[in-house]
Amino acid sequence: MILAIAALRDLEVHQMDVKTAFLNGDLNEEIYMEQPEGFAVPGQEKKVCRLVKSLYGLKQAPKQWHEKFDSAMLSGGFRINECDKCVYVKETDAGYVILCLYVDDLLIVGSDGKIIESTKNMLRSSFDMKDMGLADVILGVKISRTSDGLVLSQSHYIEKILEKYKKWSRPL
Repeated sequence: MILAIAALRDLEVHQMDVKTAFLNGDLNEEIYMEQPEGFAVPGQEKKVCRLVKSLYGLKQAPKQWHEKFDSAMLSGGFRINECDKCVYVKETDAGYVILCLYVDDLLIVGSDGKIIESTKNMLRSSFDMKDMGLADVILGVKISRTSDGLVLSQSHYIEKILEKYKKWSRPL
């Protein structure tokens, strides 16, 4: 839907990635874990570690990450979409920006480059981000802009799968 809006309104679509997203989550309860293999202090192998931050693989990690992201977006003046809690919208006198989050991948669609850059700066101030510029491939879908709008394709993904299982080879 976001890409359809971008195509209809001829909006720029940018992409960012949150580095180590689940490690950003803050824990609301006390959680302990066994010492990681190879890190136990000799003679203290029975001791446990108290976590102060979320870890990958922790059941609470996705929820804690999403809560922290929501908080950052709300602080930045965004509203959470009621129908899709991973879509955020901000409207200003200068224009609007729509942000879509999928785990740690972000699509940012805006009415002008300044509001997109402002959103990126706000995100960088809260999280360790990788700016991937104009969106090219997201979730296995290639995004190409033509004079007619946006073209979405999964052909490169299909070729990759076929090549992996040696069922197809590209003609010369």
